Amino acid sequence: MKKVVAEKYRDIDFSRAKRGPVVRPEPGKTKISIRLDNTVLDYFRSLVDTAGGGNYQTLINDALLEHVHRRSTLDVVRQVVREELAPYGAGPGSDRAHQRRRSTRR
Repeated sequence: MKKVVAEKYRDIDFSRAKRGPVVRPEPGKTKISIRLDNTVLDYFRSLVDTAGGGNYQTLINDALLEHVHRRSTLDVVRQVVREELAPYGAGPGSDRAHQRRRSTRR
């Protein structure tokens, strides 16, 4: 078996070279590396193929944002309901709620 030897140093003149364009990331976005199930990637890639093009990573980001907003909206609604019911003694720590639980046990 013949050993592959790297090419010897070549004289390359970079004095007239210009740096290519640097693509600036969008504000508020961070590049990361993440491992996803193949089924997840296949699903989002197929959505892009069906749509005739696009970026599957953007679709994954949009799906995650939708989940985050849905959860936070649900939490806000729960908090508002708790605050509205508090004057009526319906909160879990109120005396009325405790008394009702005791009276139903008898």
